[in-house]
Amino acid sequence: MQDKVPVLREPVRKRRGGKKLLAVLLLLFIVILCVLFFNSSISKISSIVVEGQRYTSREEIQKAAGIQVGDAFFSTSAKTVEDRVKAIKPVEKVEVVKKFPGSVSIVVSEYSTVAFELSPKGELTAMLSNGAIVRAGSDIVVDKPILSGWKADDPHKVELSKKLAELPAESLSDFSEIIPSPSKAYPDRIKIYTRTRFEVVTAISVLQDKISSLDAVIETQEPGIITMLLADTYVPFVPEEAENEDSE
Repeated sequence: MQDKVPVLREPVRKRRGGKKLLAVLLLLFIVILCVLFFNSSISKISSIVVEGQRYTSREEIQKAAGIQVGDAFFSTSAKTVEDRVKAIKPVEKVEVVKKFPGSVSIVVSEYSTVAFELSPKGELTAMLSNGAIVRAGSDIVVDKPILSGWKADDPHKVELSKKLAELPAESLSDFSEIIPSPSKAYPDRIKIYTRTRFEVVTAISVLQDKISSLDAVIETQEPGIITMLLADTYVPFVPEEAENEDSE
């Protein structure tokens, strides 16, 4: 007796056409949403706040940042904006905070002021701790020394700015004027006139090392001439009464 061979059924074919169509429609929906989003006002920069600047204008900072109201919010990263703004000479640090939707905050920290100087045009300028020279403006309190007799291209000015930045605030505020006084032994020799009526002869290269001794002399002695180079000396000014007695 012959065995019956079972009838083989054809496998049911899965309908993939429907899933493919669904995927295409979903993708198309996402693309449409993206297009609508990036063309809407919510994806644009709506406000830019600049804070912390003293010598740099808001316009200059925003120009360096390379962004403006109406630009795409996600087109430029905060790190990129920070790097651009830090290229401005007076700027030491910058923090950019982006808050969705549309808000950008740029907080600037500039190098400290260590001295002031009159430009050839008679304008008051400020020398910062990195050697940059910027316009001081008319509302600046001149609480740092005035530089007198310095050439614009004097290479010692940058080094002086760095050394002044290292001094205690109390010592720096007592300096009223700094003039160059180079010698063969000390090309960076300077004269410092203080508000406490001392005349100090020293060099930029040793100023940081001598400042504690200088402060001690100013606090304990009468006004006079202080020399602080290889050796330190102090000579008090001769009072006018003594000069008159000597002349008599």
